[in-house]
Amino acid sequence: MLDIQKIRAEFPILSEKVNGKPLVYFDNGATSQKPQIVIDAEAKYYQEINANIHRGVHTLSQLATDAYEISRVKIQHHINAKFSHEVLFTSGTTHGINLVTNGFASILKPGDEVIVSSLEHHSNIVPWQMLCEKTGATLRVIPMNEDGELIMEAFEALLSEKTKVVTVNHISNALGIINPIKYIIEKAHAVGAAVLIDGAQAVPHLKPDVQDLDCDFYAFSGHKMCGPTGTGILYGKEEWLNKLPPYQGGGEMIKEVTFEKTTYADLPHKFEAGTPNIAGGIVLGTAVDYLNNIGFHNIQKQEEKLLEHATKRLLEIEGLKIYGTGKNKASVVSFNIDGIHPYDIGSIIDKLGIAVRTGHHCAQPIMTFFCIPGTIRASFSFYNTIEEIDVMIEAVKKAKTMLS
Repeated sequence: MLDIQKIRAEFPILSEKVNGKPLVYFDNGATSQKPQIVIDAEAKYYQEINANIHRGVHTLSQLATDAYEISRVKIQHHINAKFSHEVLFTSGTTHGINLVTNGFASILKPGDEVIVSSLEHHSNIVPWQMLCEKTGATLRVIPMNEDGELIMEAFEALLSEKTKVVTVNHISNALGIINPIKYIIEKAHAVGAAVLIDGAQAVPHLKPDVQDLDCDFYAFSGHKMCGPTGTGILYGKEEWLNKLPPYQGGGEMIKEVTFEKTTYADLPHKFEAGTPNIAGGIVLGTAVDYLNNIGFHNIQKQEEKLLEHATKRLLEIEGLKIYGTGKNKASVVSFNIDGIHPYDIGSIIDKLGIAVRTGHHCAQPIMTFFCIPGTIRASFSFYNTIEEIDVMIEAVKKAKTMLS
């Protein structure tokens, strides 16, 4: 059982006050807070071993390179990748998805099809739209039902020999729905399609096993899992990463350069042009260690309690509707109150120190489906408490009274 108060003491920002009230931070789906060990690790890099990596023979460069590559191996083990060179450092999920779509620009042709889901974040829609415009391929969309779940029968009907890529999120950022990605991957592979999973919202809550899933690509961000902003990972199967062309040209990604011809470096460096976010990459490994020390089983048990309590208490409020009522959910509750704009609720409860997200959550097709402008989204992490949820409930009630 987690000692929540001990854990909360490890996050300096959780003791802050906002508008004179104790901070209640329920915007974890946008970014998580950082424990002191992660904050200290970032400072330690700059204070003790700051140097560019992979290129220098001097001591600091070697120390920085070793720390960076140790972090890559930590992440390899965390997601159970077969090889460390299948783990690419990126600036985040968006970077990883764009890297893959750029590579498929040389593979897709008119008549090919790409399948996305109606639950996607814009970062897993727009790059594929751009790719289809560039190549003449067609974008197909898996529809959803009123519970926010993907309709698997419709997905299977979309699949054909024309399907070259299927891309879905592991967990919906707007609704918290956990998608049946292993089934989706299996069905996509049966028609010869590659599969990319957007794991941005999943990695704070669970450990993805990419070999068990058998996905071809899995992208996620570091800042949602207690790591630094501007960090992320793209996992890609070795065969696919060898097949795709480099995303960017420059230093580090080359083997040999002449004015007549350039040859590219081996994996993973082929996709890591220029000086990376060295500190961020190292510290992402620290964040992964931190979460594993807590234990994802413990994280899930705590977050399940929070989700259950929040759902029950919110539904006690007259006129409140929750969006995303499917059976399998992460610790996210997206809701509205009849006749009140979500922004107005969010603004009022912010004055009471409560941070939630309001709007379309970069998932406008979902809002269009429900015929709403947006929702109020409360997204919980393992360091949140039942008591904080009760504070939010009273604040929402107060806001409703003020706005009715």
